[in-house]
Amino acid sequence: MSRITELFKRKNEKVLNIYCTAGFPELDSTLKVMKELQDNGADMIELGMPYSDPLADGPVIQHSSTIAIANGMTIAKLFEQLKDFRSIIHVPVILMGYMNPVLQYGFEKFCKEAVAAGIDGLILPDLPGYEFETEYGAIVKKYGLDFIFLVTPETPGERIKKLDELSSGFLYAVSSSATTGKDSNLADQADYFKKLKNSQLKNPVLIGFGIKDKQSFEAACTHANGAIIGSAFIKALDNKGTVESSVKQFMDAILVS
Repeated sequence: MSRITELFKRKNEKVLNIYCTAGFPELDSTLKVMKELQDNGADMIELGMPYSDPLADGPVIQHSSTIAIANGMTIAKLFEQLKDFRSIIHVPVILMGYMNPVLQYGFEKFCKEAVAAGIDGLILPDLPGYEFETEYGAIVKKYGLDFIFLVTPETPGERIKKLDELSSGFLYAVSSSATTGKDSNLADQADYFKKLKNSQLKNPVLIGFGIKDKQSFEAACTHANGAIIGSAFIKALDNKGTVESSVKQFMDAILVS
C-alpha cells in the first residue's frame, strides 16, 4: 500500500496538500521547506519541478520556477537533494512537473530515480490519458508510483470516470478552468462538485486552484477529501522572512483555530 493510500485510510477528510517549488526561494531550500511543512501539519507535499513553460501555472508559481531555474535547479540536482530525504520526511511526497524536461531526462530513468529517492507519486498535467494508457502508464506501474490526473468543471462525466480509473492515490479536481493562483468562488462550482461526489469514484478527491486560506480550505473540504494550496504558500515563502517563520505563520493561519 502506497503512503498516499495509507494517508487516506488514516485520514479521509481535511487532507492538506501543500505545493512548493524545488529550489525556491534558494537552491538549497527544498528539504528545509519540506521539513517545515511536515512539522507544521501538512499531510502531503507536492514538490514542483521548475520549468520554463508551465502551462497550468499562474504568475506566482511561474515566478518561483524562474527563480529556481536561475538558482540552478534541475531534475538531476533535485534527485541529488532528495537522496536521503526519507530519513526526515515521512509524509507522502508527489513530484509535479511537465513532460518535456522529464522526457529529456528519460521517462523510465526519471521514474526509477524518483522511487529510489522515496517519491510516492507523479502529477504531469500535460501527459494525455491516452498516452499514459498506451505508453507511459506501464512504466509508472512498473516502479509502483501513484499517478494523479486532473479533472476540471468542463470535463465530461465519462471522461472523469476514465481519468479516475487511470489515476491512483487521488484525483485532482481543478476548481476552475483558470491557471493556478486565480481566485475561485467554490460556491459557483457546486454542480461540478456534486457531479464528482455522485460519480462513485474509486479515488479520494482533492480540490486545487484558488485555495488560499482557512476559509477556502474549509469550503473545499465540504466538497472533497481535502485540498491543495500552492500559489498562496509560494507568496508566503517569498515574503523575505525565514523559511521557518514563513511556513509556521502560513500553516497556523490554515490549521489553528
